[in-house]
Amino acid sequence: MQGWPAATRGQVIGLLGGSFDPAHTGHVHITRAALRRFGLDRVWWLVSPGNPLKATGPAPLDARMAQAAAVMRHPRVAITDIEARLGTRITAQTLQALQDRYPGVRFVWLMGADNLVQFHRWNDWRWIMDNVPVGILARPGDRLPARVSRAARIYKSARLPASASRALGRQEAPAWCFVDLPLNDMSSSDIRARGAWRKRDRAKIVRPVDRTVGMVND
Repeated sequence: MQGWPAATRGQVIGLLGGSFDPAHTGHVHITRAALRRFGLDRVWWLVSPGNPLKATGPAPLDARMAQAAAVMRHPRVAITDIEARLGTRITAQTLQALQDRYPGVRFVWLMGADNLVQFHRWNDWRWIMDNVPVGILARPGDRLPARVSRAARIYKSARLPASASRALGRQEAPAWCFVDLPLNDMSSSDIRARGAWRKRDRAKIVRPVDRTVGMVND
């Protein structure tokens, strides 16, 4: 989606950030789960210009945006280049800018349990926890390390039980919730390692005319 996605005061918007290099069915899987489990009105994919924690750069942004739009077709999901438009690469800065730009919208930061393990390495990670509810989606194998991570221990008292996950977006931060997901082994790094995300493959991506319509609602 080129331009700024629409949102109205009171909506709960999940934000899924990443390089999406490339986007794949695993991203689709966790997005659909987040819509259901966290009671979200919308999910925005924040396709990043780059990841400060990665040593090498990703594929060009337009190629990653096109691939994301090709695999994630859902009327309540927007594929965005918000970070490129804002000029931000640090999550805390992006979140603060979005809160300023969309007053009254309730944002939820979404991430996999593997990211919770290293969350304390993120710039201003405590600001994120203190200002935005966080939804954690855990695959088998990631659950135990995430539950004993530094961030999980420090913010133990702010954790909602999984049974209350749909209320997460209505909570005042700090608030976070941990939900388990069925196994989905797809990963961007595996795709790149197999050579399935090469220049000639990126050139074959067909850009949908409308990136918000396609798959039926969950």
